[in-house]
Amino acid sequence: MTKPILVIKFGSASITHKNGDLDETVLADIARQIATIHNDYHIVMVSSGAVAAGKKYINNYSATISERKAAAAIGNPILLNKYARYFAEHGIFIAQSLCERQHFSNRNQFLQLKKTYEELWSSNIIPIANENDVVSSLELKFSDNDELATLIAVGFGASVLLFSTSVPGVLDANGKVIANIPIIDKQALALANKEKSALGLGGMISKLTFARLATRMGIKVVIFGIRTEDGILNAIKEQTGTVCHPQKCSIPARKKWLASGSLVTGSLRIDAGAYKALQNGHSLLAVGVTSVIDKFEQGEVFEILDEENLIIAVGRSKISSEEIAGNLKTQKLTIANADDIVLL
Repeated sequence: MTKPILVIKFGSASITHKNGDLDETVLADIARQIATIHNDYHIVMVSSGAVAAGKKYINNYSATISERKAAAAIGNPILLNKYARYFAEHGIFIAQSLCERQHFSNRNQFLQLKKTYEELWSSNIIPIANENDVVSSLELKFSDNDELATLIAVGFGASVLLFSTSVPGVLDANGKVIANIPIIDKQALALANKEKSALGLGGMISKLTFARLATRMGIKVVIFGIRTEDGILNAIKEQTGTVCHPQKCSIPARKKWLASGSLVTGSLRIDAGAYKALQNGHSLLAVGVTSVIDKFEQGEVFEILDEENLIIAVGRSKISSEEIAGNLKTQKLTIANADDIVLL
């Protein structure tokens, strides 16, 4: 690919009015700004707003799972038609991409998705991704579209990931925008407002959590306000919002996929000695595990937590959690090989 990849996520609250109707002024401005940079990047848009756009057509809507699915089925074509209209004014065509969790957890399906996007880019078409809410099961759902955007950015090797929001960026205790976050650590995560919008599933905690993964995979992340003048253009230039700086990353594509796209099924906690061993490139042994938190089977991907319950890695298991629980502190029993572990 000759151009850098840019992933932009638009949340429900950033593209809708408070009553859930699509804000066409914002949609038109999104098209205008993206048209300006269309020749410079391979672009993926990840857009929420389908449920918000469709829910008013559901009688006595109360946000049950089935009602949300129905609202998404109604709202998706409404949302895409609006985008298509405003992008057409700039001579740009768009494509719909409804994604499910399995498209990322299965590497072959993921590579097919990537090939499809590359084909769209070769014809200068912008894919607009959203979760396939109509068929996604509760167990296999993305946590929100922040996660979907991050999986695409990491899996495709994006250089920049933008999170557009209804606020101007990450705010400090005095309500001022924090311009730069060099490293997203526990202190940075504590900055997040725990509230979420009435329209969306996510919030600032979600954005910072996934920005942490993206930056550790070498991707620059900017969290900015969509209603800021030329917000997208200025976010790319680091002149608005909160810039989360990329960390040095040299891991191969397969490990990036493992870190972002694999379907995590369980988790366990390790001691400080085991964490240090992982940092030094060693495999995870049972002797360093203090407890199994959530069960998983042999061959499945699990999260690795430190003593303070912070997720510090993911790994593909050689044995089941049941076998691990029965052999805690066992010497030389390998839980995951170093080649199947990615530090986050």
